[in-house]
Amino acid sequence: HVQLVESGGGSVQAGGSLRLSCTGFGDGHQHYAVAWFRQGPEKPREGVAAFVLSDGSTTYEDSAKGRFTVSKDSAENTLYLQMSNLKPGDTAVYYCAASDMGGYCRGGHMTACNYWGQGTQVTVS
Repeated sequence: HVQLVESGGGSVQAGGSLRLSCTGFGDGHQHYAVAWFRQGPEKPREGVAAFVLSDGSTTYEDSAKGRFTVSKDSAENTLYLQMSNLKPGDTAVYYCAASDMGGYCRGGHMTACNYWGQGTQVTVS
């Protein structure tokens, strides 16, 4: 049973930073990729960044490039999203998602995501 859990959300002023965490996914033999998505008020869910477990390759959506960094702590089996220079437009519920082998969960490919967390709220003012 896969249960993804996000943490680290909160309220921050514009220009500030937050680090989100995601736990509960398996290794590179169980899951292919783990990704971050977000859904702002009255907006559709959109991809933020993705991490391929087998080789550590990453992809970023344009909104995240240069400000957000996705990384994985192997010892803790935790995926992080380090967010810097946050803007009010980054206000959203941030979700962690994972795909089984054979599927690449990432922005624009939500149908490939097999598992979702409950989300963590990020508010930037």
